[in-house]
Amino acid sequence: MTEETVSDTASDAVATGPLVSLKGVDKHYGALHVLQDINLEIARGEVVVLIGPSGSGKSTLCRTINRLETIDSGSIAIDGRPLPAEGKELARLRADVGMVFQSFNLFAHKTVLENVVLAQVKVRKVPRAQAEATARELLERVGVGAQADKYPAQLSGGQQQRVAIARALAMKPKVMLFDEPTSALDPEMVNEVLEVMRSLAAEGMTMVVVTHEMGFARSAANRVLFMADGRIVEENTPDAFFTAPRSDRAKDFLSKILTH
Repeated sequence: MTEETVSDTASDAVATGPLVSLKGVDKHYGALHVLQDINLEIARGEVVVLIGPSGSGKSTLCRTINRLETIDSGSIAIDGRPLPAEGKELARLRADVGMVFQSFNLFAHKTVLENVVLAQVKVRKVPRAQAEATARELLERVGVGAQADKYPAQLSGGQQQRVAIARALAMKPKVMLFDEPTSALDPEMVNEVLEVMRSLAAEGMTMVVVTHEMGFARSAANRVLFMADGRIVEENTPDAFFTAPRSDRAKDFLSKILTH
């Protein structure tokens, strides 16, 4: 797997700084100020988990990192390069920033294998045979190798989400964004997806994860960011955050979710 992209070679020069950098990021939806002066740096190999009440801006923040959400002011850089506005540069950036959504977003009319092959061939220009080999290897790795020739509708939600993770990994992203990847799953399927994410974290994948799964935040995060009202109210290691939150907002939030 020696496929090198232009951006990989160009980024060698800046490989020492943070992989993701947000400075003074603001965003409004009409009168609603959903992100307020967000400053955040994420190091290579770091797993950052965003938690907080609904409507606090977590998903919006996650989605600005690959420009699925635009920002009103401030700057975002990936690997030292500013986020492109549109066009081919943006498509190339999105190949470097893997995204796994709440809904699996698989192509229903294509097989599982084809779902993982497609972007490799179209975006990364990987030869088809190589793309298929990578796809089969990744489907095995996430535990759905036997489902390669099925269609998404023939799989459980947990299996579909694991295919979505394999599809994102096939692009060899520099960072993976997970926007509530387990919230649409039946409870018994949640762990099978979290296990795949834990193994990625253990292998050193840079990850930004929006989740309500506090067990995952405790066990896999390097840093927990607590958001409320569009701001990062508190950030700390999981141990420190869960045992001794500093802000009243975080104490209130944890008291509600950890006692039920």
